[in-house]
Amino acid sequence: MNNQALNLLDKALGLEQQSESWPLSGRVLLIEDCVETSGSFVLHQLVKRALSSNSSNVIIFIALSNSFSHYDRILRKLGCNLVIQRDSKRFFFFDMLMLQCSDGDEANSGQGGLVLLYEKIRKIICGLPKDKKNHVTVMIDDMSLIEVAANGASDYVLDFLHYCHTLTSEFDCSLVSLNHEDIYSSMERPKFILQMEYLADILIKTEPLATGLAADVHGQLTVLNKVISDAPGNSRNKIHNFHFKVKENGVDCFYPGSQA
Repeated sequence: MNNQALNLLDKALGLEQQSESWPLSGRVLLIEDCVETSGSFVLHQLVKRALSSNSSNVIIFIALSNSFSHYDRILRKLGCNLVIQRDSKRFFFFDMLMLQCSDGDEANSGQGGLVLLYEKIRKIICGLPKDKKNHVTVMIDDMSLIEVAANGASDYVLDFLHYCHTLTSEFDCSLVSLNHEDIYSSMERPKFILQMEYLADILIKTEPLATGLAADVHGQLTVLNKVISDAPGNSRNKIHNFHFKVKENGVDCFYPGSQA
């Protein structure tokens, strides 16, 4: 794999920039996938990138679909030990599979599970050293299951995501979430999904190839940077399209037709 293939996703997200600050600071990133092409690998790559040895990033990970051991096993293959990162307080993990969100009446009284979850997230950020407060990424895997965890109370999910979004302006945090788009293909999408699509500064879509399945290509990736400033007073959207192949120890990203 050449250097271009290694860095295509980084370049699309602006992560190749050499700076002390995390390039995604203060930004909202939404990953949308489908059954045929999971976008989980994008989340895994972002975790690995954020926790690299030359960064001071902290990740607060809200897991609704898998256990800690699942992510640790995958990230170890990518060269990142989540146990070490957790022990060094760079990786905070909330296992929502083990937690029960309160019902609507309790949530309405301010004691709901999502309210408590947000308070815990905020407490972690406020307790960090000053040099790390502005290097926090809140990750949600996956957003489509928050409503299930909240017993169908979509309004409380919307409030929770709004509170998390305020962290991007208050602490310059990043907010990254994964959503299974085709779950709502036969029904009207909830307000919180529409709101996140509206708030997202970067939208990533993983889709099957238009030409069907291929042995050496698992799907196509579209990265939309909604606002790119290329000159003072001039902004535009920028779209990157490339193919990908997920491997056990990483992912190959390449332009269509660039691989034999």
